[in-house]
Amino acid sequence: MAETAVNFVLGKLGEMIVKEAQSLGEVGDKVKWMETELTRIKCYLIDADSKRRKGDARAENWLNELRDVAYRIEDATDTFYVEIEDNRHKVESSSQKDHSFLGKLKRLGHKTTKLPALHRLGAELDAIRKVLEGISKSKVDYDIDPLQERDEGETILMPLRRAAYEDVDDETEVVGFNTHKNKVYQLIIDPDTQRRAVVTIVGSGGIGKTTLAHMVYKSVQANFDFHMMLSVSQQFSPADLLRKMLTKLRGSEPTTRDIGELFSELKGLLNSMRYLIILDDVWVTDLWNQLKHVLPDVKNGSRVLMTSRFIEVAQSADPVMKPYELEFLNEENSRNLLLKKALPYQNSGEKCPDDLLELADELSKKCKGLPLALIILGGILSKKDPTYTEWRKVLRTLDWHYDGKDCIDILAMSYEDLPYYLKSFFLYLALFPEDYEISARRLIMMWVAEGLMLQQERKTKEEIAEDYLEQLVQRSMVQVSSRHVDGSIKNCRLHDLLRDFAMHQAAKENFVTVFANPQDIKHCDRATRRALLQLCDPGLMEYLGPKTRSLFLFDLSYNLFDFSKFRLLRVLEITNTGLYLMCGLGGFDRLIHLKYLAIRNCEDIDMRGCSFSHLKNLETLEIQDCPKNMIVGLGKSYLPTDLWTITTLRHVRFVLMSLPEVPSTADFPNLQTLEWMPFNEKQIPHLTNLRRLGLRNESTEWDVEHAVPRLLGGLSSLTSLKIGGKNLPMEIVYPRALPHYQNLQTLFLIGNLSDSVILKASLFPPHLIKLTLWDSYLGQDPMPELGKINNLKKLALIGKVYKGKQMICPAGFPILHSLVLRINNEVLTVTKGVMPKLKDVRNTGDIKLEMPPELMHLI
Repeated sequence: MAETAVNFVLGKLGEMIVKEAQSLGEVGDKVKWMETELTRIKCYLIDADSKRRKGDARAENWLNELRDVAYRIEDATDTFYVEIEDNRHKVESSSQKDHSFLGKLKRLGHKTTKLPALHRLGAELDAIRKVLEGISKSKVDYDIDPLQERDEGETILMPLRRAAYEDVDDETEVVGFNTHKNKVYQLIIDPDTQRRAVVTIVGSGGIGKTTLAHMVYKSVQANFDFHMMLSVSQQFSPADLLRKMLTKLRGSEPTTRDIGELFSELKGLLNSMRYLIILDDVWVTDLWNQLKHVLPDVKNGSRVLMTSRFIEVAQSADPVMKPYELEFLNEENSRNLLLKKALPYQNSGEKCPDDLLELADELSKKCKGLPLALIILGGILSKKDPTYTEWRKVLRTLDWHYDGKDCIDILAMSYEDLPYYLKSFFLYLALFPEDYEISARRLIMMWVAEGLMLQQERKTKEEIAEDYLEQLVQRSMVQVSSRHVDGSIKNCRLHDLLRDFAMHQAAKENFVTVFANPQDIKHCDRATRRALLQLCDPGLMEYLGPKTRSLFLFDLSYNLFDFSKFRLLRVLEITNTGLYLMCGLGGFDRLIHLKYLAIRNCEDIDMRGCSFSHLKNLETLEIQDCPKNMIVGLGKSYLPTDLWTITTLRHVRFVLMSLPEVPSTADFPNLQTLEWMPFNEKQIPHLTNLRRLGLRNESTEWDVEHAVPRLLGGLSSLTSLKIGGKNLPMEIVYPRALPHYQNLQTLFLIGNLSDSVILKASLFPPHLIKLTLWDSYLGQDPMPELGKINNLKKLALIGKVYKGKQMICPAGFPILHSLVLRINNEVLTVTKGVMPKLKDVRNTGDIKLEMPPELMHLI
């Protein structure tokens, strides 16, 4: 972690030297000395880390001291900019009220406001220099050498090709689990048990309970009218679980948060259905006591499947049904699972060399049949050459003191085996709550805001971060929940044991602090850099110091605190709260270092008096799943127009909201995502590097001769286009205005299509892989033409897409993987041989599906 901290602060010092070259004066020489000295010391980090890994306590202390100095330099430079901004704001505020000649002089002389801040920065750098000189001298006493290359055993991965992941089987499927799956399957579909039975899979952490539940879920869901899998974990919210079930049942998120109303509506809908609800990772008996009354027992064979580490949870939920206790893998299956992960690309008929088989036996026995340990150890081996020498090194390196309950030594080795640049990315995942479904897009934007990645030529920061996430997946440190149709990661999660390890290591490195229980406060370090808060104690903020860089607020229910304390904040995430956000108060709009701001699923947002003009470094701004009628104070636009004075923006995304109009003179060279922008033919912004665009038109008129070409004509990098409006014209449905029409992979059309639009496959983008039609009101059956879009992998039809009653797929859809239907036509018929690659069908509408025999298992 010292290497990450040093690299980061070196980047900041370099930027400061360039940015403030004329105004730093003597302080500039001190900044340059820091940059030079840290660059020298950086050469010693490799040897120091190697000695630390071998148990050298002096080397570990040396690295910790260096990391803390890097943090201190970062704090000093960031505080310098905060003081400059505060002084400038004071001068401007006072001089604007003073229209005299003296007031004009104050406005012209605002540069002098840097002098006090420069003095304090210089004094702090002098103090830091003394500490840094001591650290530099002590490397000789600690026998730390300036090595330029890493140890032979450390692997540095090259960026991964996304295509390599598209056709990989479910990586979490464990060898030897088919027998377990079949037994649990029979318990679920047992025709002799018509009551609502609760089947529980019980076993220790890492044994594969979630994997088995997922395997059963995929094979049995077609037998039920409604089915859903929910992660519960230790910090569960009954209201949140009810909302998730209702959202899937209704096809839209419920507007109420009243648990009584949620209870009544959900029970009413389930009364007429045969349902399967999977509750994964249940820790307490109280959960079932709270949910059992909302899941009606109408004697139709409905089922609840739970997973838990505790036998009493199972016995309490259903005393009649015997818990299914998951046992550890036997030696043969253990070895096979290890080899499957260690040699993922070996052909099934290819024989493993005998010497590797012997080592695989030894290694797998050490894991004691625990699937998680085998998968992680296999991930380590997969990054080594498949030779006896390399695998023997792994066997010798591990400190095997396994007590049958956890695999902490294997987890520690998998972490130490990571390249240095991946370690901070893995520890960052400790910020997310237990069993949390992490959006990869969201995670990548946070990493970019933190500035954790090393810059590479011809790659955006987002592309580098995506490569790093794929590397963590390849090493089995992160589990993929779902992928996009192009093979990129959509959602991921961290296994409970890996998260526990990440939390422990992140706290040790002063990288992340998690507040999920009252006792966590007692162990709080006020110098923590990043914090996750899940408590409802309003006084909790007092335990966090002003040096916090990332703040994650989840499942809170009290009025928000004063932000002015956290002036160095870079990342702010507020999710799932009942907070009343007073954005214009409490210093929120003075967070000049803020790069990432996301507000999700919050009840009330009062943005009166809120300004974005001081958020000069903001890169990502997202507000979504906040009820539109709850956002008050700004009339039609909902957001201050000075948002568009921020030229650093990279991603701007709003759901259920409208953005303020973008000035026609605006130029955003870094902007990649803009959703949703109001269409205004008189104000077309300059957005040359945009990759994702969401466009909304409230009127029925589209200027297809001038405005549409002017808007789309300059978007040479666009890969995703979402359009919402009325009477969508041909120029929008088939956006020929795009100069690089071939790059467009996703097209999302909301609203009725103009009567002049006739669907024709040849007019769609040639490399279109995902298409959504919503309330299109077509007069023709769209399926025959859509089937001719040869590269289409995902098709979603929502609302009133077709005015007729019957839809027929006579041919085509050669590589379609996913079909999403939320339509109310009478019947959709798919003929034999159509959709040969189909893997997933989600039908939440009232339409009847008639599928050929080979696809019947999907409905």
